Amino acid sequence: MEVLHPRCAGLDIHATNVVACVRITSGRSVTYEHRTVATTTRGLLELADWLTEHGVTHAAMEATGVYWKPVWHVLEDGFTLVLANAMHIRNIPGRKNDKNDATWIADLLALGLIRSSFVPPAPIQALRDLTRTRKQLVREVTRHTQRIQKTLEDANVKLTEIVSDILGTSGRAILQALVAGETDPERLADLTSGRLKATRTQLVEALQGRVTDHHRFMLHLHLTQIGALDTAIAEVEARIREALTPFIAEIGDDMSKFPSAGHLLSWAGLCPRLDESNGKRRSTRTRQGAPWLKTTLVQIAWPAARKKNSYFHAQFLRLKSRRGPKKAIVAVAASMLTDVYYMLRDGVEFHDLGDQYFVQHDKARLTKRLLQRLRDLGVDVEVKAA
Repeated sequence: MEVLHPRCAGLDIHATNVVACVRITSGRSVTYEHRTVATTTRGLLELADWLTEHGVTHAAMEATGVYWKPVWHVLEDGFTLVLANAMHIRNIPGRKNDKNDATWIADLLALGLIRSSFVPPAPIQALRDLTRTRKQLVREVTRHTQRIQKTLEDANVKLTEIVSDILGTSGRAILQALVAGETDPERLADLTSGRLKATRTQLVEALQGRVTDHHRFMLHLHLTQIGALDTAIAEVEARIREALTPFIAEIGDDMSKFPSAGHLLSWAGLCPRLDESNGKRRSTRTRQGAPWLKTTLVQIAWPAARKKNSYFHAQFLRLKSRRGPKKAIVAVAASMLTDVYYMLRDGVEFHDLGDQYFVQHDKARLTKRLLQRLRDLGVDVEVKAA
């Protein structure tokens, strides 16, 4: 095979050290040199100098946890770096050690057999950290809310049955009163905003419980944590607003990194995997892909699929009847990401194709299917053009 990079390096990265292999091709001969350095800043700078001394132009590494990021930041200014998916460059079984792994990565890189993973620029990485942190903080708020519900049930206070959001205006007022020692259900009912569906009698009955000092302590603890998390979320959101204008956090705004919309869908894990043997497809399940992007797209696909007279609603109903709701919603998420790709690549605005798109686009197929359905029902019809 043709050698594309005669002077390259493979890096096997760990938490405390990096095992590097420099591969130098001269004619038909190939020489290797190995070196192990610490992952401290001093060690990584030493690695950069060593690679420069050997005239290395390209270096490849595995995407191992977060350990590859400091190495990438130190080397990205002086070398062309390639981040490889660990699943794509597995070494031959039985030859597994750090030096062999580094040598294997260098060999694959020299022959151009490593497909580089997408690594966004530093500003987008920072924005990505902010959006992911916000999502984690919101999850923590949800967990503490569930713990409050559990504490209320233990105290036999049925607040969740009369208030849809226990952290809303009425819910928080009642919780604060319970923490302060108020147990009279009549006075607790007076704290509601008056916009609840439950009657006064139902409110009083639901708020009659056995609240002990332990329950008050637990409620106070969780409410304090939620307050701190709300403050943190507000700070993160303010930071996101400052940085959000020119970027989309997970994929950035430069679509040249992805040759086509299909490549972006594959990277996000929103397309069926290719797993075929002996002419049979063994699995079409989507792979993990980019978990933060994938889960967010699926989450926003649900309200998009519920909007009537829209393309996404029609697509969801069309696929739901044949493939089920889970696969249908993944397809809607994939369509939304495809739209984002073309909007960013071509600088155009979103245009909804409407709920009649599939009827018009697949008119002949739809006619055939409906005629077959009529025949199955025992009806013989004659078709002519309108």
